[in-house]
Amino acid sequence: MDPCSHTPAAPSQMGLIAGGLSLPLELARLMRAAGTQRLVTVAFEGETDPGLESLVDEMVWLKVGQLSRMIRFFKSHGIEECVMAGRIAPRNLFDVRPDLRAAGLLLRLREKNAHTIFGGIGEELRKDGIALIEAVPWLAPIMPGTGFWMGQSPRNELLEEVAFGFSVAKEVSRLEIGQSVVVKEGTVLAVEGFEGTDACLERGGKLAGKKGRAVGVKVAKTNHDMRFDIPCIGLQTIEICLQNKFRALAFEPGKIILMEQASIAERLARESFVLLSAPGNDP
Repeated sequence: MDPCSHTPAAPSQMGLIAGGLSLPLELARLMRAAGTQRLVTVAFEGETDPGLESLVDEMVWLKVGQLSRMIRFFKSHGIEECVMAGRIAPRNLFDVRPDLRAAGLLLRLREKNAHTIFGGIGEELRKDGIALIEAVPWLAPIMPGTGFWMGQSPRNELLEEVAFGFSVAKEVSRLEIGQSVVVKEGTVLAVEGFEGTDACLERGGKLAGKKGRAVGVKVAKTNHDMRFDIPCIGLQTIEICLQNKFRALAFEPGKIILMEQASIAERLARESFVLLSAPGNDP
């Protein structure tokens, strides 16, 4: 079976590698609702929300880079499958103080980015009999597909601008540069680099001028490994768009996690802004 195409059958227990922000908490709730009885969790100092501890059965706090301790912890609790969710801040991929196993992994990588590093971690887990699988089957309820929108109804002219931004964003992601762009009236204002989506939107919004009216587009990478680093949008990202007078923020259908949907819908009810899935087909 392809380890990236796993359908959950209410497993009695599951390992969770939890990064930052609110996604690990939401995933824990969704997994519990689906019938997972026991969650054994690795959390990272300075990253993971301490509130997660009340939603899981066992949790250990590690520093980023303590790969051997993570594997020993899972094995000591009988974990054979695990999922990964939440952000590891980009700076920590370089500030990390790896243990010997993690150092060996990093030395073997020709390119060092989130995908190669997390993919390498998945391979190290596999060597010890622990499968890193997709969390997508549990997250599907918060990954909107084609035709989704919140806020103002999107007009055809806006959809054309979104289509332009989408094509640029997919090419940028194919080149492993970033996954978001900001466009306005056929001009590319900003391309995401190492700084992340929110900083890219902030930069592009400022370049749009006093009237704003830029459009942001966020996509997944071509052949994105959905076991980790799934693109995510939440209320904070929407607030950045509104502060910079964006017309819209679009995302690739079926490939982006949309957090805090009720709060976002309430916020957009009084704004001239639309959050929408880009025109296209679900994966």
